[in-house]
Amino acid sequence: MASWLARLLHLLGRAAGLALIGLVKLYQWVISPLLGPRCRFWPSCSNYTVEAIQVHGPLRGSWLAARRIVRCHPGSDGGIDPVPGGPSEQLCREDPELDEHYRCRSRHAAKR
Repeated sequence: MASWLARLLHLLGRAAGLALIGLVKLYQWVISPLLGPRCRFWPSCSNYTVEAIQVHGPLRGSWLAARRIVRCHPGSDGGIDPVPGGPSEQLCREDPELDEHYRCRSRHAAKR
């Protein structure tokens, strides 16, 4: 009995993740072109959200995305802020020669 319940919860989580990603993609295709580029980070907040949901699932991914969106505002310095454990973190390389603004901000990348 626990096996079917675990499978059902997995499927529901996957469906929720796909629905959330679909909403973000809709934003990227319809709303974002009208507003123009606004994000101060790499990857952009919408790409960060998609990656976070793909890597961490809908609950933790949404939490990471919400925290990121709150940090992205006109007074923010922005910079490089990859998804912990995601492909963007693998692309991010710490370089002590880089200006602080361009350094990778991920706590996980700093532990390497």
